[in-house]
Amino acid sequence: MPPRRFAVGRTEEAVHPDSIRAALSEFIATAIFVFAAEGSVLALEKLYKDTSTAGGLVVVALAHALALFVAVAVAINISGGHVNPAVTFGALVGGRISLIRAFVYWVAQLLGAVVAALLLRLTTGGMRPPGFSLASGVSELHAVVLEIVMTFGLVYTVYATAIDPKRGQLGTIAPLAIGFVLGANILAGAPFDGAAMNPARAFGPALVGWRWRHHWLYWVGPFVGGGIAGAIYEFLVIPAEITPLAHQPLAPEDY
Repeated sequence: MPPRRFAVGRTEEAVHPDSIRAALSEFIATAIFVFAAEGSVLALEKLYKDTSTAGGLVVVALAHALALFVAVAVAINISGGHVNPAVTFGALVGGRISLIRAFVYWVAQLLGAVVAALLLRLTTGGMRPPGFSLASGVSELHAVVLEIVMTFGLVYTVYATAIDPKRGQLGTIAPLAIGFVLGANILAGAPFDGAAMNPARAFGPALVGWRWRHHWLYWVGPFVGGGIAGAIYEFLVIPAEITPLAHQPLAPEDY
């Protein structure tokens, strides 16, 4: 059996019609997710002027879970429904996607998040997206570790339900499971650092709202957590005799 491997890919892969369709799918799905997720925070701010209540936390977590469920579902048959640069990175570490394809996905995801944040600012009469920030008493180190742990759980769930060749019928509930773990992590982590778990989700509102304080940790934490999850599931959980690029749902075959 071919060994699992890291693949750079060929340059023509970036402009292949399947890559373009996959990028468009990631762009739209990420925009759908970020618009609904960040929009739920702005809506609470508009209605109650204070989103730091228990009820507000539950509403925001539910909105994120439902939005990600839909975003993954509408993209999974075309691009794999990553909707998250950290998920793409986990798939890259596991050899499920080439570096060139991953780069195309990252660009599409970031653009989708920026467009969603711009649309929110336009449709809400100029409300500034709040993005993510650290709660009082939470250090950057604590926040990075928290993002690593939460993103690990998210990407591990993606691997178990959407990538594992032996997932069977479990693959049909992958979008729901992925949405649920995101919502659960938000309930656990949002009071501390906002619980991004997604660099694109953090980048769009940060750019449009121009809020960059501690922004780096919303890249480092998710990428580290996603990479660890991809490596552990790919190389320790999936049987070694299974070809890594066979039946891959997260990326069309290399060309």
